[in-house]
Amino acid sequence: MQDELSPSEVARRIGTTTRSVQRWIANGKLPARRVGGRWRVASDALDAFSAASVPAVALLAPGRPVISVPGGWAAAPVRHVFVANRGEIARRIGRTGERLGVRVTVPPTTGAGALDLLDIGAVVAAAVASGADAVHPGFGFLAENDDFARAVVRAGMRWVGPPAAAIRAMGDKAAARRLAVELGVPVIPGYDGEPQSDSALVRAAARTGYPILVKPAAGGGGKGMRIVREPAGLREALASARREATAAFGDARLILERLVEGPRHVEIQVLFDEQGHGVHLGERDCSIQRRHQKVLEETPSPALTAALRERLGEAALRLAGAVGYTNAGTCEFLLTDRGEVFFLEMNTRLQVEHPVTELVTGRDLVADQLRITAGEPLGLTQAQVDAAMTSGGHAVEVRLYAEDAEAGFLPATGRIERLRWPSGEGIRVDAGIDEGDEIGGRFDPMLAKIIAHGSDRPQALDRLTAALDATIVLGITTNLRFLRWLVREPAVREGQARIDTLDRIWPPDDWPTRSAVPDGAWNSAARALGGGGWRLNGPARARLATDDGTERSVDLGAPAGDRATFEVAVVGGTAHVDVDGRSVAFRLAPPPDVDRAARAAVSHHTGGPSEIIAPMPGSVLSVHVAVGATVEAGDPVVTLEAMKMEHAVVAPVAGTVAELRVRRADQVARGQILAIVEP
Repeated sequence: MQDELSPSEVARRIGTTTRSVQRWIANGKLPARRVGGRWRVASDALDAFSAASVPAVALLAPGRPVISVPGGWAAAPVRHVFVANRGEIARRIGRTGERLGVRVTVPPTTGAGALDLLDIGAVVAAAVASGADAVHPGFGFLAENDDFARAVVRAGMRWVGPPAAAIRAMGDKAAARRLAVELGVPVIPGYDGEPQSDSALVRAAARTGYPILVKPAAGGGGKGMRIVREPAGLREALASARREATAAFGDARLILERLVEGPRHVEIQVLFDEQGHGVHLGERDCSIQRRHQKVLEETPSPALTAALRERLGEAALRLAGAVGYTNAGTCEFLLTDRGEVFFLEMNTRLQVEHPVTELVTGRDLVADQLRITAGEPLGLTQAQVDAAMTSGGHAVEVRLYAEDAEAGFLPATGRIERLRWPSGEGIRVDAGIDEGDEIGGRFDPMLAKIIAHGSDRPQALDRLTAALDATIVLGITTNLRFLRWLVREPAVREGQARIDTLDRIWPPDDWPTRSAVPDGAWNSAARALGGGGWRLNGPARARLATDDGTERSVDLGAPAGDRATFEVAVVGGTAHVDVDGRSVAFRLAPPPDVDRAARAAVSHHTGGPSEIIAPMPGSVLSVHVAVGATVEAGDPVVTLEAMKMEHAVVAPVAGTVAELRVRRADQVARGQILAIVEP
């Protein structure tokens, strides 16, 4: 029987590093098999590999310039990058490309000739046609799709990211959990195996104990995740999670984890070069979240000691090194108040929140990615990184979303009528929108990131607060007013936020009073619209209506002293007014509608029919009832989908479904009547 060698034995025999051997195995260049959870390389396979090996220069595509780098390796600089993405990350990559003299192509993704960023064949064909020698996937879409990475390489281009085998190994949360266990990195108790039937998952949940978290085995970004606190809700959560996972990732497999109540969410940024050398660039605290989506991120974490940072950094490097990782990646962990640390997953791409790491370390991570892709070594030690972080100050980032935080963070759509970004010392804005852009239901809800850097945490937060106050976005509902509130909250200012903090503090009890539209906004809108009616022996008045249906008569002769305090953009017959960061739309109210008034009076005074209204624009994913069905208050009637998120619209009262005005796959607008229930 032939000898079988471990990666470290192979490394000693041929005079290289263990990480290089692991990378060759992960890439499929060196045949190996798993034995008891460990890789083993047959001696004859190693001999064949060694005999077939050629100098790095010979492996480069013809015509590409070659430069020598320390250690005897060769590098071919990336000259032309095709960005398989859109929005702010595409612009972000473009800025680095321009600085480095690298040509960057961003394909059209809307309008005529738009490229479908989920179609591997179409994206690869577009990249080849552009003449690019490398493809950067950004984040989202196909960024963590190993088939896409392989297709790019097969087409003769370089992939700006980790090897396809590493993407597959770490992109599968179930497999990544098992790898972590093998490496001695703690994971949350749960279920990550087969079978995947409802009955098997129900039994596994009973063994794990409630509450539990249901989440897809593939993908990331919090999509498809469901918290289940009682057994009665599990089967419905499984069906919903599978449906969302299939739509987002093409993979219905699920895993279960015991719900860890109130931890911090901390992630470690790593970089690995093609020579197997890796460093970590510290942590990012991403504990402030809603619906498993990050809202605010910062570095360094207010919770980490130097010892814990070293422990997490070592675990992240061990996990990435075990799969032959190269390029940029992030390992995510949960940290409890008892000092427990649990590995969650690895994101095999550039993270949305990478700017805070760049501001503290002084690095350009996209430039690092391109140099690694070109074959250059990092030329960076962990001691150098640690020293940079020690003197690098603090950075905080918030995400500006097209969503209504005051209505359950539901997606919002519309046209951006006015846009003004902040500037000043320590302020950075990574935006993917322009004035005049139309944000539709298929658009990613993240519009921009606003980042502040300071010498310490208080200064960074002060700068971010001022930056948010200076930001103006009119024409579409965003979470800007919510963000202005958030960065002033004591839990945030004092560094005490956990992943459930927002659930506990938002909205504050006095929010209805604090968020009321002030008189000055009504007056500013009335003056901007120029509407009104002449009255005998009295000032002219106008009757306005807001987009939530509120109507009010406004005295046009009111003092105009507050006019400058409200930013107004008038488009057609609508005045968009900035009210503490929220875009409120005002129109001249239509003449009284007798039928509408009568229906409202009947509903209010006699408990008459109740209209079920679409709380957001989107498509009808499913209709759960039929005309004549009996429903209880809270029963789902219609499920809508927009911006990759599902939302169940429920019956407001018990009764009988008198009308259904939508069918599956219909497109609906916010405020549209979906159904009518009679008591």
